[in-house]
Amino acid sequence: MQQISVARLFDGQNWQQNVTLTIEAGHIDSIQPAAGPVLPGSLVPGFIDVQVNGGGGALFNTDTSIEALRTMVKAHAQFGSTALLPTVITDSVAVMQQAAAVIAQAIATKEPGIIGVHFEGPHLSVPKKGVHPQNFIRPLSEAELAIYKRTDLGIKLVTVAPETISPEQIKELVKANVIVCLGHSNADAATAQAALAAGATGFTHLYNAMSPLTSREPGVVGAALADPHSWCGVILDGLHVHPLAVKVALAAKPRGKLLIVTDAMSPVGTNQTEFDFFDGKVIRDGNKLTNLNGNLAGSVLDMASAVCYAVEELGLELSEAVRMASLYPAEFLGISAERGQIKVGAKADLVLLNDNGLVQQCWLAGYPFIEQ
Repeated sequence: MQQISVARLFDGQNWQQNVTLTIEAGHIDSIQPAAGPVLPGSLVPGFIDVQVNGGGGALFNTDTSIEALRTMVKAHAQFGSTALLPTVITDSVAVMQQAAAVIAQAIATKEPGIIGVHFEGPHLSVPKKGVHPQNFIRPLSEAELAIYKRTDLGIKLVTVAPETISPEQIKELVKANVIVCLGHSNADAATAQAALAAGATGFTHLYNAMSPLTSREPGVVGAALADPHSWCGVILDGLHVHPLAVKVALAAKPRGKLLIVTDAMSPVGTNQTEFDFFDGKVIRDGNKLTNLNGNLAGSVLDMASAVCYAVEELGLELSEAVRMASLYPAEFLGISAERGQIKVGAKADLVLLNDNGLVQQCWLAGYPFIEQ
């Protein structure tokens, strides 16, 4: 048994003052008024990142090992992330199979912080490929389908461009318990809407690498903003999306349907200034990552910084910013009974923030991950 007493607690719905959490076997056993000294700051639900390519110097595409996953988890836990979907961008079938094998191992051994996998590609639009390698972009085949249909990968998320995949194929993926997101797409709105009707439920990094909203062709962006049922991930680093565009999305989507993603690359949590990326390099300049052609190449964003950005630049309440990083991703993934909230029976995935929004401690299933 373990106890944590805090001055302020946000449970995912409401704030509570001076409370003690009792943790048993990695889960919250009770929430009671504190009888003694309390930690200063705010205890909030652990952050859930559904799109994270790397961290701590590791990039999942280039290092599909259990050690790389642990490095990523440790790097992002410093910034409040307690659950990750390690993300494989467009690559060979062999790399996808290697990634699936190590994710299956992590799920089987209950590796802290790993809850599944996100395959971002390879079924994408070449005009909207971003920095994804064009030589690996391809239609869905039996080889990829066999990976997506595995039942030992935890939560499975696949990003597709709807013009490259049929509604019937989307239905087949959904039937195999795959969460289908639309992204890296140059489709018209009607094609995106047909994909939603077939069972797609999300959009990957809203606004980025997708056909824009215009007066006579609403594009993928228009389909995303007009649909009340789907979720949209958004990269809140101030570089990928203009704050006004985020405010438009917040106004258009029902509350709870916009969630923070980092799209983080290997430099997060390190002083790494460049790294190899397929046949080229990615260079870091401040908080900006670009390839040698100057195209944005993921981010060095962490969840705690994104939550602060939502408060400081978008004017959101801290409670709503925290929900965008915890409860809403949990609802999107269908795991809000156990994650995204601080309540009896939930996993003890917790973050302690100081008054400036900086992470003081992070607990994964009750285990403190930041060395004091």
